[in-house]
Amino acid sequence: MPPALSVTGLRKAYGPVQALRGVDLELEAGELFGLLGPNGAGKSTLVKIACGLVRQSAGDVRVRGHPAGSPEAHAQFGYLAELFRFPEWCTADELLGLHQQLIGSPGGEAERRELLALVELGHVPDRRIGAMSRGMQQRLGLAQALLGGPRLLLLDEPTSALDPAGRHTVRSLLEVLRERGVSVLLNSHLLSEVELVCDRVAIIDGGAVVAAGTPAQLSRPGGVEVETAAGARTFADARREDAPRIVRELVAAGEDVYSVRVLTSTLEDAYLEAVGRSPAGPREEIAALGEAGR
Repeated sequence: MPPALSVTGLRKAYGPVQALRGVDLELEAGELFGLLGPNGAGKSTLVKIACGLVRQSAGDVRVRGHPAGSPEAHAQFGYLAELFRFPEWCTADELLGLHQQLIGSPGGEAERRELLALVELGHVPDRRIGAMSRGMQQRLGLAQALLGGPRLLLLDEPTSALDPAGRHTVRSLLEVLRERGVSVLLNSHLLSEVELVCDRVAIIDGGAVVAAGTPAQLSRPGGVEVETAAGARTFADARREDAPRIVRELVAAGEDVYSVRVLTSTLEDAYLEAVGRSPAGPREEIAALGEAGR
C-alpha cells in the first residue's frame, strides 16, 4: 500500500521568494504527523500543494499514490483550512448535506448524524452557524472534513479557536481516527497539543525541514535535579540511570534527600533550538527589558 502522503524534493517559489526548498516527508496509514514551524516557514504552502490548491515549482507530491491535485487524490483526503467561513444562515445539518453533494458522498443522514456526534455537536443539528461559537464552528469544520470517509486528513490549525475542553474533544477524535487507520497531517502552533497526540513531527523553517522524528527523539535528557535540605541541586550531565548513584553519594556525604527528578527537554525546547531561537531565562528576560527601556 502506498504512503498516505508522500512529499519528495518539494520546492515552491513565489517570484524570488523560496517558500519551500526541497522538502521530503512521508506519512503512513494511521499516522498522526505534526507539522511545526514559525509563521512564513512554508507549512501552509505545503498543505495547499497537497490539496491541489497551489502548484509546486518542483518535486513530487502524492496522496495514496495519486498525484496531488488529481481527481483520484481529491477522493482520498479531507481538508480543513485555517481560515474558513461557512454561510451563517445554514444549519449544521444543512452544511454537511451541502458538502455531501459537493463530494458525492452517499452517506446521507446517517453519516451526518454520526459525524456531528463524533465532534460533540449531535445535540445541535438544526442550529444555524451564525449562532454558534467559533469553537463550535471549528468542530463543525472537522465534521465537514470527515465526510466521505477520507483516508487522509489535512488539518491547518484545527484547535486554534478551541478552549481546553474543545481541544480535548479533538484529541479524542484524532485517537479514534488513528484506530481506524486514518492518517492526519496536523499543522499547528500549539506544541503541547502536537506533543500529546502526534506519532512523528517535522519542524520547518525557511522552507526546509530542520528537524524530524518522534517527540521523544526530538527531546533529550536535561540532567537530574535533587532536592536536599540545603536546597535543589542540578547535575546537568547526569542521566536517569545516574540518579541512584547520585542519591547514594549525597546520603553518604550526610545530605538529607527529599526528592529526585529526571529533567528532559520538551518539544518546545527542541523547536526553539531547531529554528534558531533559544528561550531566555527569567534573568535574561529582565535584563533585556531593562535594556529596551533605556
